[in-house]
Formats: sequence, structure tokens, C-alpha cells
Amino acid sequence: MASPAATSRPAILLLLVVVLALNAGGAGAATFYVTNLCPFPVWPAAIPTGGGTQLNPGQTWLVQVPAGTTGGRIWGRTGCYFAGDHGGCSTGDCAGARSCVLSGKPPATLAEFTIGGVDAGAVDFYDVSVVDGFNVPMDLKCLTAGGDPVRCRDPGCADGSHPGDARVRTCRGNSDYQVIFCP
Repeated sequence: MASPAATSRPAILLLLVVVLALNAGGAGAATFYVTNLCPFPVWPAAIPTGGGTQLNPGQTWLVQVPAGTTGGRIWGRTGCYFAGDHGGCSTGDCAGARSCVLSGKPPATLAEFTIGGVDAGAVDFYDVSVVDGFNVPMDLKCLTAGGDPVRCRDPGCADGSHPGDARVRTCRGNSDYQVIFCP
């Protein structure tokens, strides 16, 4: 009969391998918590990850974005109707698709981001832009301590985020983010 120490070592080793594998799988990615505080449904979309979820008031959608993503965008689509995977939206429509693989048609308030690489010292960049027009108020914030929010509450983004003035912020690479529609 094996001693308790002999049988527990392989079990502990196996547990350690599983924990390390799970942690490695999530390394180098950012999670975006997209919350709808509008009094109407919003259909968020994201490039490069798609979308297609209806968010009713108060609901949150989680989006995983891989490290090294450049030119990423999240926007809210409004006035949407879908039958299966096809339909359309009054604002932010992406060629009638439920899950976007293209940027949305203006107007669409944009949360834009570049997620740093997996190297130590990597930096993320983020901003809110009305370069494609304005359809819903939006806040975007890095959830790392000291994350500086970007707010756009109207077509002119009264906090200074005018078209051409993206007010790009930085955050520690592969941080998590909060996007709020109608804050």
C-alpha cells in the first residue's frame, strides 16, 4: 500500500499543472465589461471579436480581446431588428449582420483600443471617438488603479474629445476595461 505522501504528490503536481495551464490561457488578454445604462436596448458590436448580443437596460456583456490587438473598436447599435443572423440597425449597423466583422455604419460612438503585447512593460491605448458620428453617450475606463476615464456625453464630447482630438489614454498592458453606454 502506498504511503499518503506518495499518493498526494502526483495529485498536487497535477493540480499545479492545471492551475498553471488555466492561468497561462488567460494571460495576455483584456476583458471589456460593456454595460447598457440606456433606457432602451443596445446591441454592442466589437472588432475584432464580433458581437450580436442584445443588452437590455442594466445588462453587461463581457468581451475577451487578445493581446496584440490593434485597431480594436466597441460601439453600440440602436434600433436593431434581426431574424436569425441578418437584419439591421438604425445606428452602427454592420452590413445587416448580427455579429459584426466590419466596422459599423455611421453614426456610431466608438470606444477604440490597442491591447499591448504579452511582454512585460506592454502598454494599452484607449480613447472614445466620434469620428464616425455620435449615437449614444459613452464612458470608457481602464480598471487598473488610476485608470483615467474618457467620457463622451454628446455629439461634441464636451470633455474635449472632439473629432480629431481622441484624447488617447494609456494603461498597463492587458488591463481590463469598462465601457458604459448612457452613463
